[in-house]
Amino acid sequence: MKTYNNRAWLLILPVIICVAFSAVLPLMTIVNYSVQDILSPTNSVFVGTEWFKMIMRDSELHGALVRQLGFSMAVLLIQLPLGILIALTMPASGWRASLALVLIALPLLIPWNVVGTIWQIFGRDDIGLMGNTINRIGISYNYTGSVVDAWVTVLVMDVWHWTPLVVLLAYAGLRSIPDAYYQAARIDGASRFAVFRYIELPKMRNVLMIGVLLRFMDSFMIYTEPFVLTGGGPGNATTFLSQYLTQKAVGQFDLGPAAAFSLIYFLIILLFCFVLYSWMQRLGTGESK
Repeated sequence: MKTYNNRAWLLILPVIICVAFSAVLPLMTIVNYSVQDILSPTNSVFVGTEWFKMIMRDSELHGALVRQLGFSMAVLLIQLPLGILIALTMPASGWRASLALVLIALPLLIPWNVVGTIWQIFGRDDIGLMGNTINRIGISYNYTGSVVDAWVTVLVMDVWHWTPLVVLLAYAGLRSIPDAYYQAARIDGASRFAVFRYIELPKMRNVLMIGVLLRFMDSFMIYTEPFVLTGGGPGNATTFLSQYLTQKAVGQFDLGPAAAFSLIYFLIILLFCFVLYSWMQRLGTGESK
């Protein structure tokens, strides 16, 4: 009979403990708060699904969800093609490749709140380089007073900050393609577009799938950058789901509704990630119609 060494479980015990404290226990606390009305630290009333019903009827939540979906879709539609294009134009080897990788990765090293502060100053119409320049050429620009300007500024800021992640992933996928594929394409006289369509793009499918999931999850949970830049304004134009949740939990101290919305938020992210993952899997295997 084959024997098993169960001592290996001891090696992952610290990971299990860390996950329990950082994920499982907080999740159980949120589930507990979502079905109770917290009257005081020692007094609460069980309300069942009342908070969930109230949150699902909240028109502000519906508006924040629409804005969030629009922002996340815009992020994917811009950053993925742009990241792939930049990766295709980067040097393949040598010191120039190393320099290009370092320069591309610089925005990723900047903390989120600093990114918001940089663009807050950069976009000002009086002292900001971008805002003042746009106004000087005759285009009215004010991200604090115009909904369109605020949206464009937040979107451009996110593109500047996170497109390098897509570039690095796409670049890694390109460098993993054996040179024999390119040699065969040259022998067959394939065009540059054909090489990209039938060699490079399929070989990048796995890293692009990671990029899509990471960028969707991160953009769907964005909070710090737009909060620092616009504070959610003008009005509620750039108030996304994470800011709505923070207002509920911290601003209004509605722990029950905030906990219920946290669970709904979590399920929405899981659902969309599952849909995106399944679609990209089918797309890669040629099963999509």
